[in-house]
Amino acid sequence: MTDLGASPLGHATTYADGYDATLLFPVDRAPLRAGLGLAFPLPFHGADRWTAYEMSWLDPAGKPQVAIATFAIPAESPRIVESKSVKLYLTAFNQTRFAAAAAVAATIERDLGAAAGAAIGVALFPPEHLAMLPQGELAGECIDALPLAGAGAGAGDAPAPELLAAGGPIVGEALCSRLFRSVCPVTGQPDYASVQVRYRGPRIDAAGLLAYLVSFRRHPGFHEHCVERIFSDVWRRCAPEALSVYARFTRRGGLDINPWRASGGELPPDNLRTARQ
Repeated sequence: MTDLGASPLGHATTYADGYDATLLFPVDRAPLRAGLGLAFPLPFHGADRWTAYEMSWLDPAGKPQVAIATFAIPAESPRIVESKSVKLYLTAFNQTRFAAAAAVAATIERDLGAAAGAAIGVALFPPEHLAMLPQGELAGECIDALPLAGAGAGAGDAPAPELLAAGGPIVGEALCSRLFRSVCPVTGQPDYASVQVRYRGPRIDAAGLLAYLVSFRRHPGFHEHCVERIFSDVWRRCAPEALSVYARFTRRGGLDINPWRASGGELPPDNLRTARQ
């Protein structure tokens, strides 16, 4: 199992003066998935979509270049990459000269792919192309105005899947909440997200879903693992025919991570930036 104490999280930061791929810190997915009772073949597919807002490097003449970088780590990859290590790795590009933006993207693809154990696609959006990045809110019915079922967020430190329930006729809908919060498992810093649960199956009790999502409020978990826990709990408790869980987390350290997990052949949702991102 990965020793998170060896990661850069929670430690004083020294920024590298130049490119250094060894700054990346991989974390095995398997132990966390085993805790959820997940094994191959996984009941879902998907990806962890990242946006890096503070991307900069030098051109051959030493002139700074800037861009927003996007990339996706497949859910099937054996490892995630700890986010602070990605920040330190990308920051090390600041004083490094590259022949062209394509060389920057190729370098990130190679290094992140090696760390995660899967092919990674990277796109760089220079300032003149930033308008191409979509913005909006997650589609679906917002459930945040519903009364909070159960004991509420102060009941404990663990997610409460017993709050989930479904029944009645088969429906297809998307339910969304902007009230999700979890905490970093190493530093305890809060992580905020908008969450979309899209499904087809017996109607999910929306108030119970809201209370369940709020029950993560003091739960220590990486973004990716929180989404996989939500997927697993809804899948088992509500027995939908099809299920998709998508979370857009607010950025920290110039990075946001947006995991998506789906049960079938659903196409990936739009990689949009919400207002809080």
